[in-house]
Amino acid sequence: MRKNKLLHKRYEKTLAFLKQHLDKGDKILDLGTKNPFSGIMKANGFEVSNTQGENLDIDYQKYIDYEVDAVTAFEIFEHMLAPSNILRALKAKKLIASVPLKLWFANAYWNEKDDWDKHYHEFEKKQFDFLLDQTGWKIKDSQTWMSSDWKKIGIRPILRHFTPRYYIVYCERRVS
Repeated sequence: MRKNKLLHKRYEKTLAFLKQHLDKGDKILDLGTKNPFSGIMKANGFEVSNTQGENLDIDYQKYIDYEVDAVTAFEIFEHMLAPSNILRALKAKKLIASVPLKLWFANAYWNEKDDWDKHYHEFEKKQFDFLLDQTGWKIKDSQTWMSSDWKKIGIRPILRHFTPRYYIVYCERRVS
């Protein structure tokens, strides 16, 4: 129950950011399989298509020419070995993406049992900004958010309340 409440807070912030930059009825390609937030976007008037769980490091070609107003990528790039491939190839003019930020006081997330559930990248803001710039995107707006987990006891939960944990950006494709 507690985890759902924390996710709900992040979903509210993400939805507000999305509504700030996209119009109701916009067509969105959401990188990643259907998830609760896909449903929230649809319920708020966006037309959403999701990828199907393929390895987007190498099997992304069928998505690069999608006729959409925007691509969204919520906490997926840290799970990819080479997010620059799809970022460079996408034809969409708008991108909204979020990543968890690297925390100096915590190790990178690494699920030993599931190869798909690992963070190959733990981004700092400047690293993610550089990745976007190098793949043809211009950041127009960004926000950072703190973790909402106040109930846990310990040094790391306290530090998480004062250290930005999530970074979201709105980008537009740079015209060459």
